[in-house]
Amino acid sequence: MERRQFLARGGALGVLALAQPRLALGAGNSDEALSALFDRIFKDSLALSPETVSSLGLDKGEWAAMKSRIDDRTQAGVAASVAQTRQALADLSRVDRAGLSDANRLNLDVVIYQLQSRLDSPRLDVDSVQRPYRLYQQGGAYFSLPDFLDSRHTIETAVDAEAYLARLVLVAKALDEDTAEQKAQSARGLVAPGWSLDLTLGQMQKLRSAPAAENSMVTSLVRRTSAKGIAGNWQARAEKIVADTIYPALDRQITLVEQLRAQTPAGDGAWRLQNGDAIYAAALRQATTTDFSPEHVHQIGLEQVADLTARLDVVLKAAGMSKGTVGERLAALNARPDQLFPESDEGRAALIASLNAGVARMTGLLPQAFATLPGQPLEIRRVPVEIQDGASNGYYYRAALDGSRPAIYWINLKEVADWPKYSLPSLTYHEGVPGHHLQISIAQTSQDIPMLRKIGGFSAYSEGWALYSEQLADELGGYDGIEKAGYLQSFLFRAARLVIDTGLHTKRWSREQATDYMVATTGFARPRSQREVERYCTMIGQACSYKMGHIAWTRAREKAQKALGPKFDVKQFHEVLREGAMPLSILEKRIDERTAAALKV
Repeated sequence: MERRQFLARGGALGVLALAQPRLALGAGNSDEALSALFDRIFKDSLALSPETVSSLGLDKGEWAAMKSRIDDRTQAGVAASVAQTRQALADLSRVDRAGLSDANRLNLDVVIYQLQSRLDSPRLDVDSVQRPYRLYQQGGAYFSLPDFLDSRHTIETAVDAEAYLARLVLVAKALDEDTAEQKAQSARGLVAPGWSLDLTLGQMQKLRSAPAAENSMVTSLVRRTSAKGIAGNWQARAEKIVADTIYPALDRQITLVEQLRAQTPAGDGAWRLQNGDAIYAAALRQATTTDFSPEHVHQIGLEQVADLTARLDVVLKAAGMSKGTVGERLAALNARPDQLFPESDEGRAALIASLNAGVARMTGLLPQAFATLPGQPLEIRRVPVEIQDGASNGYYYRAALDGSRPAIYWINLKEVADWPKYSLPSLTYHEGVPGHHLQISIAQTSQDIPMLRKIGGFSAYSEGWALYSEQLADELGGYDGIEKAGYLQSFLFRAARLVIDTGLHTKRWSREQATDYMVATTGFARPRSQREVERYCTMIGQACSYKMGHIAWTRAREKAQKALGPKFDVKQFHEVLREGAMPLSILEKRIDERTAAALKV
């Protein structure tokens, strides 16, 4: 899930929303008053992010004008977002908790935590403590907007197509805003590592190299208007915008990145930045919603790696694979012809078909473990070719709230060999069901939480759930034969992340050293491992959220099972998903409360 949230937009709608009279809150607050405040904070946030409005499928009716706009990427825009966050916290601080229901006390705690964490970045003078660089291999308007226009901007009518063109006109402005901000930030050393800038340049040049008529931002509009039978000269109009404004802006950005490539400080981790230790501490706290030190997280990772390696050894020996280290045996399994799809378009299609079959199979098993089963559709798509060099290996986009756009599970198929067959079920259970798709869909349809929480999230909660889902899939019979090794390898991979992320950012590991460790530990192919490590270098701390979150989920379930004994019902345990994402400390407290209530029944 890889989107900057709530960047400011200085349009008239934002001014109007922020100028609304403040709700007077004092003693005797009711749930209705707090719900109204949550709703106003939600709308204020949306007013500052047209891209979020479209991503949620809300760009119609009173929000229709937002469909022709994009986010403001200037420092003024960021400042507006910070001001909105501070105002929201000030308003929430006046709420009398005593007048609230238990559900709304939980909502209040989670929203305050979420808003407070947003202020870490301005305090340390970075765009984001977890993503401190403006331009890098997975960040910047050049990377996000073509994908946003294709996958988030829906086209059903000529009005939608005109709004697309209006946004297309603004792409050049966004590129220039990124260029200006990156230039300013470079004076403070906020420049991505050299290899990241090389990847960034490669992707920019790939986007720039196609004739304007063949640019994906043009072909997306032409393809979708044609499919809907919407008449208009869309090809020529979009082509002209790309050729006359976007490509010159890209040229200016490429020139800057080439200049910065020769100037960027050495090193790969957060330690290379001014206040790097403080930035990493804040990033780790945000990502894990814990106060564990980097050294503690590193040691947890080493212990988990040792335990999972031993478990994999047993599984691999049972499959007749006993020679070499676990990493070497997994590498050999990765290369076995019976585990590989062809490196061709046909092979990629077959791979995606197998993922869809996995989703269908697990969907049939879900009633054994869940009382609530939402029905939002899920599509599985290949990561766009023009960004695959720097993109993550797999990720998830939630469905539009109004059902106008399905959820999307993306898989990077640059190298088909990165995805041996035995490893794919665990990936599907993580990104699809019962992982991200089920968890986020339940939260979206829940009547127990305000919209403000439905669009937010905590990486440790959601990624921890997704990893727990891989374990739950094993309990439901989701793995056959050697696929169990893929499940354990997935866990080993996330444990190795704890070691690598803390190694990169506090122990001054190099990208090469971290990649060597990943390959030797997990048996993943080197290209895939290197892409992963490159992500950890520029998306600081996030890689630690998976295993730390998984530990919290499993610890909470084990505690509930022990307390409830024969009264434990896994379906009821999973109903906590209806309460939405929350920090791990609040999650474990909430599960304790639910357990205590169940004991009284």
